[in-house]
Amino acid sequence: MNPARRNPRSSGLRTAAASAAAVALAATGLAALPSSASAAADGIVVQYRTSASGASADQSEPWLKVRNAGSASVPLSGVKVRYYFKADSPSAAYRFACSWAVKGCANITGTFGTLANPTATADRYLEIGFTAGAGSLAPGADTGDMQLRFHQSSWASLVQSDDYSFGPDRTAYGDWSKVTAHVSGATVWGEAPGGSGPTDPPDPTDPPGDAPTLFDDFDYSSHTDPRIGANGWSVRSNSGGPGVPGATWDPANVTFASQSGNSVMNLETSTAGTGASTEHTEILTKSMKFRNGTYASRVKFSDAPRSGPDGDRIVQTFFTINDLKAPMADDYAEYDFEYLPNGGWGEPANILYTTSWETYRPDPWEAVNAHSEVRASYAGWHDLVVTIDDHRITYYVDGQPFGTHGAAYLPERPMSINFNQWLIDLQGQPSTTPRAYDQQVDYVLHVKDQVLTPAQVNAMVGAYRGAGTSFEDTVPAG
Repeated sequence: MNPARRNPRSSGLRTAAASAAAVALAATGLAALPSSASAAADGIVVQYRTSASGASADQSEPWLKVRNAGSASVPLSGVKVRYYFKADSPSAAYRFACSWAVKGCANITGTFGTLANPTATADRYLEIGFTAGAGSLAPGADTGDMQLRFHQSSWASLVQSDDYSFGPDRTAYGDWSKVTAHVSGATVWGEAPGGSGPTDPPDPTDPPGDAPTLFDDFDYSSHTDPRIGANGWSVRSNSGGPGVPGATWDPANVTFASQSGNSVMNLETSTAGTGASTEHTEILTKSMKFRNGTYASRVKFSDAPRSGPDGDRIVQTFFTINDLKAPMADDYAEYDFEYLPNGGWGEPANILYTTSWETYRPDPWEAVNAHSEVRASYAGWHDLVVTIDDHRITYYVDGQPFGTHGAAYLPERPMSINFNQWLIDLQGQPSTTPRAYDQQVDYVLHVKDQVLTPAQVNAMVGAYRGAGTSFEDTVPAG
C-alpha cells in the first residue's frame, strides 16, 4: 500500500502530537533580476523548439540548447535559463522532468518560480540550471539537445497557447528571445515578459533578517538533560501507535554525540522479533505553533542495522503534524519525509516518500493526501527542506526539488515538529536475534511565514554555528 491508502500514525499518537510542535526557519526578502538584455552576438544564446505544439497538451515540452557565442569558456554551473508561462489556475502545481539530454539529465535541474509582476501571458517560470557535472561551454560550443518537459502535478491538461515563451510553430531549433539566460545573476540573453523579471532569492550569504525562527543544533548531554524540556522538546515515553502492537517508546534510546565538531542526535530502534521486545523512538515539540514557512533538517538515514540481521520494515522520519479532532476533519494537517530502507506498505525495497495530508478516517480507512516518491537508496546524510506558503507545499532533498503539492493540502492549524523511527510490522525479518537501527539528526530549523531556498537554509545554519548559537526560538506561541 502506498501513502494514499496506508493508515498513518494511530489516533493515540495523534493525541500525543496535539501537545507537540515546533520547527523554525528564517527568511529574507527577495531581489529582482534585471528584466531584459540584448540578444548579444558575443555571449550566451538560447535556442528553442517545442515537441508539443498543440494549444493544450498533457505536458509542455520546451526543448532547449544553450550556445556560447562568446570568446571565453563559460562554466554551465553559473548559467540559468528561464521559460515563462501562465499557470492554469492560481493553485496549480507543476512537476519538471528531463527526458534526455546530451549533457545528461542528472546534470540538469528544473525549479519553478513566480513573477514579481504577472502579465496576461506569464505569472510563473521554469528555471533550468546545471550541476558542476555539466562542465563548461567552450567558445562556439552548445549543450546539445535538452529534451525537457513539465506538467501539472495532477496530470490535468494544461493550456500553453497563452504562455509567453511558447512558440507553436517552432518545430526546429532556432534563437528564441522569449526565453532568458542569466550568468552569475546577470541577464545576458532574451527579454522577460512585460519587462518584468521574476523574483529571485537573495545571495545566500545575506543576513537572515528578523523573521521568527527556531534553530536547534541538538547540543545536549542525554535524554535527561533539562534543557531538552526547557527548549520545548518532549522525548516520547507513552505507549501506542504507530507501528508494532505492544512496542514501547523508550526515551533512553535518544542519545547525543559529537561528530565532526557538531552535536548529533541519535534515535535507536530495536527489536528481537516480538512486540514486547520492540522499542520505537520519537522526539517532538511540546507546542503546536508552526504553520507556514520553511522547515529544514539534516538527517542520516540507514539502510542496514547497526547490529543484528537486516530486513525489518522500518520507517525513518522528519515531519510536522497536528491532531485529528474527528474522522475526516478538514483542519487536520501533516507533512512527511518518510524513508523505508527495506520497503513496506506494498513496496519491496527502499523508497523515500514525501506526503502532504489534508485529512483521513481510520475506520473504515479513507485518506485525502498527495505524495511524491523515489525508489532508491537514501542511506547517508541528506538535507531535507519543506516550504509551505499560501499556494503550495514544496519538498527538497539535497537542494533539489523532490515534490510539489497544491493548495488543497495547506494547513489550517499550527503543528508540531517531530522525528521518529519505528517498525511497520515484524514480517520483514522473522528472526528473534536482537537487532538495532539508527537514525541521526544534525539540526532542525524553522522560519515562520518565509519561504527559503535550500541555499539560504544552509547559510542560516552556518551563521548560527559561526556565532556559536546552539539554540534559538523566537516563534510566538499560539
